[in-house]
Amino acid sequence: MENHTQPKQIYFLGIGGIGMSAIARYYMLEGASVAGYDRTETALTRRLAEEGARIHYTDDPALIEEPFRHPDDTLVVYTPALPHDHAELGWFRSHGFRVLKRSEILGILARDKYVMAVAGTHGKTTTTTLTAWLNHTAGGGGSAFLGGISKNFDNNFVYGAGNRLAVEADEFDRSFLHLWPDAAVITAADADHLDIYGTLEELHRAFAQFAGQIRPGGTLILKRGVSLPIDNPAIRIYSYACTDEEADFHAANLRPQPDGTYRYDIVCPDRTLRDCRLGIPGIVNVENSVAAVALLWTAGFDEAKLKEGLESFRGVRRRFDFHLNTPEVIYMDDYAHHPAELRAALTSMRRMFPHRRITAIFQPHLYSRTQDFYREFAESLSLADEVILAPIYPAREEPIPGVTSQLIADRVTVPCRIVPLDRIPQAAQDAHPDILITFGAGNIENCVEEITRRLTEERLAKR
Repeated sequence: MENHTQPKQIYFLGIGGIGMSAIARYYMLEGASVAGYDRTETALTRRLAEEGARIHYTDDPALIEEPFRHPDDTLVVYTPALPHDHAELGWFRSHGFRVLKRSEILGILARDKYVMAVAGTHGKTTTTTLTAWLNHTAGGGGSAFLGGISKNFDNNFVYGAGNRLAVEADEFDRSFLHLWPDAAVITAADADHLDIYGTLEELHRAFAQFAGQIRPGGTLILKRGVSLPIDNPAIRIYSYACTDEEADFHAANLRPQPDGTYRYDIVCPDRTLRDCRLGIPGIVNVENSVAAVALLWTAGFDEAKLKEGLESFRGVRRRFDFHLNTPEVIYMDDYAHHPAELRAALTSMRRMFPHRRITAIFQPHLYSRTQDFYREFAESLSLADEVILAPIYPAREEPIPGVTSQLIADRVTVPCRIVPLDRIPQAAQDAHPDILITFGAGNIENCVEEITRRLTEERLAKR
């Protein structure tokens, strides 16, 4: 990948974010010196430090190391999730540094590539990651900036040969409007990030603007049923769906397998790829695979290798991610933090395991999202047999009076209780679950290892 900005030093504010860390990895591979700040140490920041990044966890301009204190040769990249009064961000701005958002840098790095972008309010990460894997196995290579850790690549950044670039196009803060794709998927346009957009109509206008930025001669793959005011006569528009035969791309002849995966055909406008098998379970991922194959179709692929790539795909950490899958107990962890995502995951699990009891543990993400969707969260979670809620993860927000997890708990129609985060592993064990799913985009992931250990020990003790 060509480095357009040629900086010697890059300083990242919010370096531990999944999108920020991918760009940090790119620059380290390009030979730049990388340092940065994040609020808390995580597995991601520890790995970045092992790879050569210098990171600290206190917002203090005095901690910015000497090589990164000169505006002539240091570029500053920040995430819009930072608070507006962030001290280090203010110091860089007041001292004349070039300061860019992560999305602006991503747009720069994508300029000379064949950009395969995946946008949508859910389904982005798995679809982008599968696109990157299929490029690798069946499309001649390419690079990728991912919104999760690919299990196949063991990374959220793919540094590959070839001109293709798979990229997750995030609607938060209108970030995706810095991209000008050659081919794009829009998976969904449900109400979300209303703290940014205000109304669903404004969100739809932003998605339409993103579609309007597809380069002339390019292609939009739009989820069937998603209605947007798109005005880009210079592109081709195709529809996709899971099994809807009216869609240009869809799955047919689904045969569920004992492990929760599926065999199926993928119908394209000019051919049918017969007897495909996706390497990860869940009907929701069959739909994601149709979208990824549609993106590959726009640029070309080796059909035999593409089918091999589908079968060898191992998914994304924290996306329908199984930690235990035994006759006694199943434990799956998922990043879902929107009502539609919760519904899709729970519906998929019901289809895979129709006669088993599901316990769902959910950590709401953001006060504003909880305020906007507490009724919808309760409705989706009620698809489980039992619900445990953690307190709201605030991320970038200050509390909103009266907005707590209790808003959801009061409306869940199955047994439900609220448990502090530090007691979630014990609560999971005490539930003696048949099927357990943890959901959330906050720090509930820190409980996954301990929950897995407890459930494994309990299972072994019963033998």
